[in-house]
Amino acid sequence: MTHTAPPKKVTNLEKRTREYLLPNEVEAMIKAASSTGRHGHRDSTLILLAYRHGLRVSELVALRWSQVDFSSGTIHINRLKHGISSTHPLRARELRWLRQLQREYPNSPYLFVSERGTPMAAATAFNIISRAGTLAGLALSVHPHMLRHACGFYLASHGHDTRAIQAYLGHKNIQHTIRYTELSSDRFNNFWLD
Repeated sequence: MTHTAPPKKVTNLEKRTREYLLPNEVEAMIKAASSTGRHGHRDSTLILLAYRHGLRVSELVALRWSQVDFSSGTIHINRLKHGISSTHPLRARELRWLRQLQREYPNSPYLFVSERGTPMAAATAFNIISRAGTLAGLALSVHPHMLRHACGFYLASHGHDTRAIQAYLGHKNIQHTIRYTELSSDRFNNFWLD
């Protein structure tokens, strides 16, 4: 009897050249999602919140309206995977979109719901985000965690303190946060002055 080894798993680096998205790519995905299907506003809001708050897909689909405080303009983020939960500010665009989302889906305790009114499955959110990347014409094969990485990369490239980024993303170990400052090209800006 001959035993053959299973095919070697393709590494992320072989699938795509980077694991984060740039702000213009995220905006292109939001625009593509908003103009696709019957749930365009829901889908574009899902992408915006995942990006702005560095949410894992499981944290995203678990969001409840009780976590959103419209009067103070905040959202409580329950971090999973032993992360540290925190409260984030919501900006005007997010507040407007959330109010519209609440009007469109008034009978659910969850922000993101399926056609049947049940909480959205993580696989559905994965498909929405992946489809938006394709419709936006991105050369990368997009998955939801790239929005979390995009958030960290954006914050690091705009000079935010590593400890603050760590708290924002809910990392217990700062080693998980340092990857974003390592990716930021800004730290090399003064290397050559010609």
